Amino acid sequence: MTRLAHHVFFTLKDRSDEAVQTLVEACEKYLDDHDGLVDFAVGTREKELDRPVNHDFDVSLHTVFADRAAHDAYQVAERHLQFIAENKESWAEVKVCDSNLR
Repeated sequence: MTRLAHHVFFTLKDRSDEAVQTLVEACEKYLDDHDGLVDFAVGTREKELDRPVNHDFDVSLHTVFADRAAHDAYQVAERHLQFIAENKESWAEVKVCDSNLR
């Protein structure tokens, strides 16, 4: 079975430390502990690594699912949809990167 990595990079409308922390906490509340999730991490941009590629996001979410079916179930899970509904107004931009892992 091929694992599937789902990485999401959020740029917030309000880029304050408080707003960033609020989104990190929401990720921890709603996006961890889903069936088939084998790895979960959420964090903030490392501001001391001042490279152009690091200026485009505030919060990064990194999840790895056991397989594509687990990822697909997560996408329509009630907790995931609640996370989106409660937080989407705070997002200026969202970049999603999905990849098969060997």
